[in-house]
Amino acid sequence: MTKIVASVFEKNNLPSAIFTAFCGGAEIGQAIALDTRIPLVSFTGSTKVGQMVQQQVSARFGKCLLELSGNNAIIVMDDADIPLAVRSVLFAAVGTAGQRCTTCRRLLLHESIYQTFLDQLVEVYKQVRIGDPMEKGTLLGPLHTTASKESFLKGIQNIRSQGGKILLGGSAIESEGNFVQPTIVEISPAAPVVREELFGPVLYAMKFQTLKEAIEINNSVPQGLSSSIFTRKPDAIFKWIGPHGSDCGIVNVNIPTNGAEIGGAFGGEKATGGGREAGSDSWKQYMRRATCTINYGSELPLAQGINFG
Repeated sequence: MTKIVASVFEKNNLPSAIFTAFCGGAEIGQAIALDTRIPLVSFTGSTKVGQMVQQQVSARFGKCLLELSGNNAIIVMDDADIPLAVRSVLFAAVGTAGQRCTTCRRLLLHESIYQTFLDQLVEVYKQVRIGDPMEKGTLLGPLHTTASKESFLKGIQNIRSQGGKILLGGSAIESEGNFVQPTIVEISPAAPVVREELFGPVLYAMKFQTLKEAIEINNSVPQGLSSSIFTRKPDAIFKWIGPHGSDCGIVNVNIPTNGAEIGGAFGGEKATGGGREAGSDSWKQYMRRATCTINYGSELPLAQGINFG
């Protein structure tokens, strides 16, 4: 991609280095954060590292655009289209092996449909084909690194120690590559592990009684990127998207937490960082705003009608 973009710049007599890719460790990110020649740093990564970047950039009075962790929930109401919701949860939780900031990590089910929904979801999970993502029909590829695989296994240990019940999966797959099983967990929304982003195909299932309770659970985590509700009721929809609904930057209805945000203002609130990429206002983040007043006359106009003599 860098070479393609560089060729476009060169054809237009512009320096190809305008668009540059650096591969390396934390030292590259730190150098960018500390460099006073870079007025704006757009950072995508974990909340922990994003906080460090923001502190370093702010210390030199630079600006930050942060796209950080997500801990996204899908709420399924008792009147929802169950087959549609099941397919959506599968895509949102298993796609890209759970390695998207908009991956669904929490599934909130109305108590009246809780078991029915879980039974159907477990059945479709069992049909997930794991393997080379370049091969047609593969739904779940590997985790990115060995460290990601170890983080998954450590997360499963924490889940078990905090009372979580593994309904499906929960293990690494003994094979070449960093493959793990897609995992569904029953757990209390009050468990500390639920407040953290486990970057892998792990889905926390929990039940609720009222929409108010579901919204409170959705908003109870530090992160605030994406969220979704499945319902046919207009009053529930408008409560969800209103000021007393989801506190996330992306608030969906009858679609997953991921996959439909292209063209919209992408980003989240709270520990997700508050930045926005794409969408109608994103260009403003990359601009320097200046207020300019030009006097074309020979008089000196002053504000508030002041007469300075």
